[in-house]
This record gives sequence, structure tokens and C-alpha cells, in this order.
Amino acid sequence: MSLDKLSQLLSTRDWLMADGATGTNLFNMGLTAGEPPELWNTDKPENIRSLYRGSVQAGSDIFLTNTFGGNAARLKLHNAQGRVRELNRVGAALGREIADASGRTVIVAGSVGPTGEIFEPMGTMTHATAVEIFHEQAEGLKEGGADVLWIETISAPEEYKAAAEAARLAGMPWCGTMSFDTAGRTMMGVTSAGLSDLVDTLPYPPLAFGANCGVGASDLMRTVMGFIAHGAHFPVIAKGNAGIPKYHDGHIHYDGTPELMAEYAVLARDAGVKIIGGCCGTMAEHLVAMRAALETRPRGPKPTLEDVSAKLGGFSSTSDGTGDTSGEPKRERRGRRG
Repeated sequence: MSLDKLSQLLSTRDWLMADGATGTNLFNMGLTAGEPPELWNTDKPENIRSLYRGSVQAGSDIFLTNTFGGNAARLKLHNAQGRVRELNRVGAALGREIADASGRTVIVAGSVGPTGEIFEPMGTMTHATAVEIFHEQAEGLKEGGADVLWIETISAPEEYKAAAEAARLAGMPWCGTMSFDTAGRTMMGVTSAGLSDLVDTLPYPPLAFGANCGVGASDLMRTVMGFIAHGAHFPVIAKGNAGIPKYHDGHIHYDGTPELMAEYAVLARDAGVKIIGGCCGTMAEHLVAMRAALETRPRGPKPTLEDVSAKLGGFSSTSDGTGDTSGEPKRERRGRRG
């Protein structure tokens, strides 16, 4: 079997740059709070092309489709659960069009966000139902020409496993990130070490795994450094927010400058991260600065947590979530599980 496009690119490059925010960019184009962005795939395709094109022109090697909430559980809130295949297919097809016109290899990553449901026994979502929900979305993205499924902003291990199983059923390569937003843990208590261990046990593993969103670039860096210190066996993804959200003049604004995001990108690269992008608040100007820094700044030594907090600002909590409060991520390495 020939290597998929993302594996090929990963094998030839030291780092790849992913894209920035979807929501922030669409809000700037007039999306209103509570309006499902996925409906714009069919209603305002020119805006979605413009979103994708902005990432590609800023230098992204990978961009995510506008399908984050494109699963039946989320679309049901807008009476659009019958449109899952269509909205995902069109979201990916618009991406394919932009990537193919770019004149270089650009990966179309089919964005798959959480269902928004709590799993058994705390909630009602079962593994089988979650797999079915994710599989339906995956098939739509595959039909539209996505190169890879990009499962993101997950907080429960059960949901990560269900999405991995759906990727297997669809015969699609995948990447998966969790969001660490509660003192170095996901909302459901997963630590950086916990996700590293989980990925190692999956029967259908991802091409790359990592962290997205969360609190700010500093906290995200601490988490990805935790994966690497724990002995990650797969390429690591970092997709940090552009600073911290601040509320003013009736809207949310992220305080991260292009210069800050350029520092974050270089720190991530030097820490050993392979796929580097932005999440909430990350606009084209941030991506341009990140790409320029990654291409022109020489590789430095692996950063310490002190380097990270000095360049990106302090951490939001003293602990990285793994029980180690010394400030340095744990250094032990583990062998592969038998």
C-alpha cells in the first residue's frame, strides 16, 4: 500500500505547519454566535474557500475543514442531523479544490470535533453509538476528498477510542488531539502521560497525536513537552491558542501577537514537535509570522519550562497535571508495550 500524503510529507520534512482558527476567522466574516458554521459549506461556499485559501497563502502545509461540529449529535441541535454526509462532503470538497490549486502538497484534514455528549456510565453515550456517529461523518469527509481525519478538542478517552475506531471503519488515516484546559488535564482528567499511553494501546493508531486549544500557548507547550518527555512513539502535534481570550467591546479577543506565536512555533519545533499550528484567535498574520520564524530561525536546544514561561508568559497552574509540580516534565522513557 502506498504511503498516504501526510505520511509522505512527514517523512521528508523536519516540521509541518498546520492552520489557525476556524471560528475566529468565520466570526470576522459575519458568522453569529450560535449559528452552526458547517451550514456555510453549502450556504456561503465562497467564505469557506476564502478561509482555506487564507491558511494556504500564509504557508500552512495542512488545513482543517469547516466540519468541527459536523456530527449528528451536534447538528441535531440545529435540526440538520440528516445533512451530516452532505455538509462534510462539501466541506472537504471545497478544501480539496483549494489544496489542489495551490501548486504544492497541501493536506486537507477533515476536522472531527467531539459529540458534546457524556459517555456511560456518567452519561448516556455508548461506544457503539459514538462510533456510528463518527463513522457517518468520516465517510462524508472521505467522499469529499479529505486526505486525513483530524479528530480534535477531545477530552474523554472513550471518545478518542470511538473516533479511532470510526477512522478504521472508514479506512482513513487519522490524527487526534485532546484539549488540556484544567490544570494540565483534559476536562475528563486525562494527563499528557495518559494520552501518550492511550495512543500506544490503540489497535488503529494515529499518524500523529497531540494537544490543541486549552488555555494558552505556554500551557500547551508544557503539555506537548510532557508527551515528548514521556517517550512519545508518534509525531507530536501542537495547536495552541493565540494567547489568552480577553473580553472587550462586546467580543472575545485573543491577546497573542504574531511575534508571540512566532516564538511559540520555534519553541515547539525545538522541543521536537512535528506539526505546529494555531487554534482559537490564530489569524493569517500569526501564521505568516510563524512560517517565517520556522524557516529562518536556526534550530536551538530543547527548551526548558523556564524558557517557555519567559518567552510566552507564565503557566495558568503550578502543576502539569501528571502529579509532578517540580516545574520540569518527567524525564523517564518507557519501552513499547508488548
